[in-house]
Amino acid sequence: MLKRTGIPTDDDLEKVIPDEKRLAQGPVVIIECFQKIPCDPCAISCKLGAIKPFKDINDLPIVDFDKCTGCGTCISSCPGLAIFVIDENYSDEKSLIKLPHEMLPLPEKGEDVYALDRDGSILGKAKVVRVLKIKNKTNIISLEVPKSTAMKVRSIKVEGRK
Repeated sequence: MLKRTGIPTDDDLEKVIPDEKRLAQGPVVIIECFQKIPCDPCAISCKLGAIKPFKDINDLPIVDFDKCTGCGTCISSCPGLAIFVIDENYSDEKSLIKLPHEMLPLPEKGEDVYALDRDGSILGKAKVVRVLKIKNKTNIISLEVPKSTAMKVRSIKVEGRK
């Protein structure tokens, strides 16, 4: 299905999502990169070595989840917008997700937006907690979302904008 639609299957995702124990420990990166193409900025950007160096420029990223702190530095370095940070410990009822965002105008902190899944369907509302503007790179939006949707939200739509 991934090759036909661009949307990863549950089997694809199972290979890149950390286990429940690691998710319960706090913020952690998830890299939904499934195509072997010449690209490695994520590994170069990770100063902690959590994204293992590539042996070949066409390799897929491999994350050492024990080294990852969920800092999110790698998010803005990915040209494929395939990197997210999930924090399931954000609160009792909500998770925090950091995601890449290139659309303008940017949403503002405190704004309610529509949370979208991988195929662009609306999952519900989410609150923008932070907007990190990064000069000459992809901006990072932090969203407060219900725990039940944290592994599904991958984009946003700002209300009133097409």
